Amino acid sequence: MVKREAACSCGQLKLAVEGEPVRVSVCHCRACQRRTGSAFGLQARFARDQVQISGRTREFARTSDEGDPRTFGFCPDCGATVYYVLSAAPDVIAIPVGAFADSDFPPPKFSVWESRKHEWVTLPSDVEHYA
Repeated sequence: MVKREAACSCGQLKLAVEGEPVRVSVCHCRACQRRTGSAFGLQARFARDQVQISGRTREFARTSDEGDPRTFGFCPDCGATVYYVLSAAPDVIAIPVGAFADSDFPPPKFSVWESRKHEWVTLPSDVEHYA
């Protein structure tokens, strides 16, 4: 079984994950752009029972562009977001792919909020597209 570790920038907050992600997606919403400081967010969703969290966590809740609450877990020392939970899917934990620092991580299969996508962003040809 595949085992991966995600961590914050300082290494204090870590997630150990077993198995493959349920979904890997790119989100172009404005909130993900702000959260990541990039043109989009790239995250992998895992079943909650696949994820073990260690270290101290602070949480921040916000409402998504769709009106759904999301709770973000971040490191209280360095501030890096290491996971989040959607209220509509409490049995799933989403983890920013960059937190894995793994260039062999599976590519995204879904692209959401494409109405807010930067024009210069291109994605793999097999990605499913959602406005």
